[in-house]
Amino acid sequence: MGAGITAVKRRVSDSTESVRLQKILSQAGVASRRAAEKLIADGRVSVNGKTILTMGVKVDPQKDDVRVDGSRIKAAARLRYILLYKPTGFVTTRSDPQRRRTVMDLLAGVRDYVYPVGRLDYDTEGLLLLTNDGDLAARLTHPRHGVARTYEAKVAGMPDREAIDRLRTGIPLDGHRTLPADVMLLNEGRRDSAGVLRLTIREGRNRQVRRMCEAVGHPVQQLKRTKFGSLSDRRLRPGEWRELEPREIQNLKVESSKVKVRK
Repeated sequence: MGAGITAVKRRVSDSTESVRLQKILSQAGVASRRAAEKLIADGRVSVNGKTILTMGVKVDPQKDDVRVDGSRIKAAARLRYILLYKPTGFVTTRSDPQRRRTVMDLLAGVRDYVYPVGRLDYDTEGLLLLTNDGDLAARLTHPRHGVARTYEAKVAGMPDREAIDRLRTGIPLDGHRTLPADVMLLNEGRRDSAGVLRLTIREGRNRQVRRMCEAVGHPVQQLKRTKFGSLSDRRLRPGEWRELEPREIQNLKVESSKVKVRK
């Protein structure tokens, strides 16, 4: 096995197009860089017929035969960055064993392999980024970068100042307090039966906004994400999508390269 790995390294060492194996897998949309490392460690990745168990192996995506679980991986032909307004009633995944509708069903005409960056719940609507840029996707979802996500939540009852302060300072979930959040009551002073909150969080725990609001006694009735990082678009209607502009892509790369959260 060791000789095979050495041969792979030696064969591609002179290639100016060689790229780390983890990056090839992430760019092809197979997995994030971190998940790709686990695939390698589990012995599920081969190069030119040799199983790879060592990190750092470089390959030429145009020449080398890279496979995961026996299926050949091709480098992405081009990078795509798509902003979708996800309606409720769709799952944020490429396929669903329960045969529910997925966000991929909304991307008519998109033949490139793209996948969702993070998740939106089945019953949550709003902005969702899909891409085949594995490096960017990994940075956008890594907790240390603290990329902001902004939501508007219609909740049962009208939250008082104490409830809003608790949401701002952090709610204990799963034994860990949520990070400080920006919270505003949009219909303050009205006699509405339901409050409308704008919340900006910087982490992506499972159903986090819903669980935070429930913890302060105001369960969410409707929830939509209005902003992901610097991305926003009030013109998109549920089910519509568009390509990102170059400046939007660059902004995402800049904001996801900074370490904002230290544990």
